Amino acid sequence: MPRSVNAVASRARRKRVLKQAKGYFGRRKNVWTVAKNAVDKAMQYAYRDRKQKKRNFRSLWIMRINAAARLHGMSYSQFMGKVKAANIELNRKVLADLAMNHPEAFAAIVKQVK
Repeated sequence: MPRSVNAVASRARRKRVLKQAKGYFGRRKNVWTVAKNAVDKAMQYAYRDRKQKKRNFRSLWIMRINAAARLHGMSYSQFMGKVKAANIELNRKVLADLAMNHPEAFAAIVKQVK
């Protein structure tokens, strides 16, 4: 009896990986073993960087809030402490947006917490 290998599934798996490797440079796009390694590493980076993106944006928001708060004579930590004490429920994303795009609204918040 001939040996049974599920060639349909194997080919589909390889096609899926090679499709994901489309656009890579050199042999990474069309040689199965090289493409598989490249795609595996790319998926690891994608998973890691979905988490890092959240960290990076929070860091950016904090920098923007700090810069705007210092224009009004406060540090970031003082400002955020007073925002929490005043029960202003605006998150860092919204505060950073106000600081960048609506400085008069941010100034009103500063005046309210002082």
